[in-house]
Amino acid sequence: MTPVCPFVKVARPDEASSKKVGDNQNKHHSGQEGKAKQESGESATISPKCPFGYDSQSFKLGPFSCMICQALLFESSKCVPCSHVYCKACISRFKDCPLCGADIEKIEADTNLQTVVDRFIEGHARIKRSQVNKDQEEAVGEKKTVIYEDVSLERGAFLVQQAMRAFRAHNVESAKSRLSLCAEDIREQLERMGSTSELCSQLGAVLGMMGDCCRALGDTGAAVTYFEESASFLKKVQTDDLEIIHTLSVSLNKVGDLKYYDGDLQGARSYYFQSLNVRRDAIKNTASSPSQVLYRNTMYYCQVLVTNFTIAEILDVVVSLAKVADVDRNIGNEDVAIDGFQEAIRLLDSLTLKSEEVGLEQRRLSVLEFLKNQLAEKQPDPAP
Repeated sequence: MTPVCPFVKVARPDEASSKKVGDNQNKHHSGQEGKAKQESGESATISPKCPFGYDSQSFKLGPFSCMICQALLFESSKCVPCSHVYCKACISRFKDCPLCGADIEKIEADTNLQTVVDRFIEGHARIKRSQVNKDQEEAVGEKKTVIYEDVSLERGAFLVQQAMRAFRAHNVESAKSRLSLCAEDIREQLERMGSTSELCSQLGAVLGMMGDCCRALGDTGAAVTYFEESASFLKKVQTDDLEIIHTLSVSLNKVGDLKYYDGDLQGARSYYFQSLNVRRDAIKNTASSPSQVLYRNTMYYCQVLVTNFTIAEILDVVVSLAKVADVDRNIGNEDVAIDGFQEAIRLLDSLTLKSEEVGLEQRRLSVLEFLKNQLAEKQPDPAP
């Protein structure tokens, strides 16, 4: 799973009011202003802060955290006899309590604590109630208006943060659960606000992470579904943001990988080729100089302005070329496969490292060695 939060570029709801106040006079003025707004009937904005320290920007372990995965508890389980609590998946790997070292005689589900954690997650940074006009009496039993804040922001970043922590600690079910809540929130936003680029890109990224969770759990069918849905939302985003383009191409490649290992070579090639086109077109469409390195052949075409793009971006194109060529070889299109491998090698050989990209040289050499080995596998026909 890509360790990048899809909400990282989004401003926080309380960003405007999060600046430090220099002195007590400013604090007093701010307080008086808020009070004046309330007295005049105008709603005052107060930045919500989590009392337990669970925040999307800064994070500290709290009473609802698992000390192993350092994410919020999932399937809370209590060690007997020491009573320390962890996620079920986390503590199941230990024979002694990680906190106190006591022998674990058995593990019991702590359903009461998990209920509290679930309620905490459900309400965290999500809703606020509208200001009530005191002069207007409410009818008995009338449902109060609940205004949902932009849940794709603070709550989304919070849930993705927890999911990423859990996933890195191999607590995959926990990660999937948090991502599911995040996806549900964004879908609600889409229904109310329409398919904005921001929401589509966020949902596409979250669905891709859910695909990674399903793949880690061995659920190939669900993984393909999530990756395909991720790609469908990301395709709706009209952008030159290379990060979004990269996420789209990765989702397409992952569907191709799953179909490849399932024996569906034609399906795999289709998705690999889509990924190649996404990466190739991104580079071609953003090229601003007529001085380009141009490569053509029958099945592969790559137009790249090498000097304008990073080694990482060019390597993405090369990897896609290699994947398509590998499938071509497996389905018997040997000549086309050779053309593809040679195309990728020429592209790598044309690259010149920038000072900030020296760290990628090892990857470039590794990919280049793989491609040359693929070409070496074609043996000449024996003499008659």
